Amino acid sequence: MAKRYHGPDAISNRSNLIIQLIFWLYTCCCILPLLLIVAVSFSDEKQVLIHGYSFIPEQWSLDAYRFLFKDYMQIIRSYGISFLVTIAGTILSVIIMSLYAYPISRRDFPHRNFFSLFVFFTMLFNGGLVPFYLVYTQVLNLKNTLPALIVPYLVQAFFVLLLRTFFTNSVPAALIESAKIDGASELRIFTSIIIPLSLPVLATVALFQTMHYWNDWFLSLIFISDERNVNLQFLMYKTLMNIQFLAQNADAAAEAQANGAVFNFPTETVRMAMAVIGVGPIVFAFPFFQRYFVQGLTVGAVKG
Repeated sequence: MAKRYHGPDAISNRSNLIIQLIFWLYTCCCILPLLLIVAVSFSDEKQVLIHGYSFIPEQWSLDAYRFLFKDYMQIIRSYGISFLVTIAGTILSVIIMSLYAYPISRRDFPHRNFFSLFVFFTMLFNGGLVPFYLVYTQVLNLKNTLPALIVPYLVQAFFVLLLRTFFTNSVPAALIESAKIDGASELRIFTSIIIPLSLPVLATVALFQTMHYWNDWFLSLIFISDERNVNLQFLMYKTLMNIQFLAQNADAAAEAQANGAVFNFPTETVRMAMAVIGVGPIVFAFPFFQRYFVQGLTVGAVKG
């Protein structure tokens, strides 16, 4: 019996089908935990403790969200601070890092090796937490201010090198030379030629910085002692710590309940509700950067 010949198109279609199935499975692995978190956040606390986590709640309840939004004004204020810090920090950091990376990407810049080594050195060594704290509180006097949540993350060495590599490999030197011949200044070349050609890598860096600023709670922990200036992530972290403390200390919980501060507060469901509140905006921000994300990473990762 003659063997049936499978052409290259059939093999290609089979490979594509396998790849698509793998990505569908991977997508489900990413989405299902998020759906589980949302479902548990709307579940009754007692039912969760009895039956465990479930995609379909045994009994629907809003107790976790009622608990979190008892002080809704603080949540709204912390949301506003997180949005302000994330937007301002992302824009400023992309501008500053691109302005640093562009000169060191130019082969005609005489000090490019020194400034490249300077930024690379910060990836390997740092001064430690105590000098970091003293500089921002004693030297720059940024304690209890919003710039304290923005300035420390303005320049990330890895992203500077990523931008430098992209500028070096993806922007033709002949294009810059022709712009110079036409009389364009360095600033005009940067704003009219470099920036439009570098949207993929700039969007990629902006996405990572957006996630960094939005998810950060550490800077609020060490620099902010005024409750009015804490961001959302630190507020959620502090709430979670308070819940764990009261759950593990019966005397403290009884005293707080006697003072009217706590009424049968949830533990498991409120954790999931905090995750839903914290992750929501960043999930909606990702699609705006998605079209540039893969291209920015792959092109910028080429060795210069």
